[in-house]
Amino acid sequence: MICYFLMNVQVFCCEIEVMDVFLGMIKNIFDESVTNDVIGRIGTLTADSKALWGSMSVGQMLAHCTVTYEMIFEDKHARPPAAIRLMLKWFVKPTVVGVKPYKKNSQTAPAFKMTEEKDFEISKNKLIEYLQKVQNLGPSYFEGRESHSFGKLTIAEWNAMFYKHLDYHLSQFGV
Repeated sequence: MICYFLMNVQVFCCEIEVMDVFLGMIKNIFDESVTNDVIGRIGTLTADSKALWGSMSVGQMLAHCTVTYEMIFEDKHARPPAAIRLMLKWFVKPTVVGVKPYKKNSQTAPAFKMTEEKDFEISKNKLIEYLQKVQNLGPSYFEGRESHSFGKLTIAEWNAMFYKHLDYHLSQFGV
């Protein structure tokens, strides 16, 4: 039965579907209903939303979440040197693209640190625009695509990186 299921899954979604079926942990951000759910969760935030843990304001959190997409779609963040990328690939990538949820108050890369206050509405709208762009491009755009820090990623790894990060921070703010 599992073999029959796997043979009928489209190739570009196979890894994500297998992950969903067997682990039930990471939703498929490339599924329009999942993207809409995430956008709906973002929509319930207000400028006054408070974190359940951590020190970021809601505007900072939204700006922090956009960094992943800025690294993909904009030339805004310097790429780490090759030696650093190798270390990131070996030691950080498994945490970022793996199925285990992030621990509360996890460390983040310098580009993701938000030390100044960020405008809530601008950050919210920018993040939603990026999510819609990912949805419009679809999973095939990302298959084997080079990430900023981890080398080439599979669709399942891109999905884990996108969804897990967003879910962690939206949960941080109770949505």
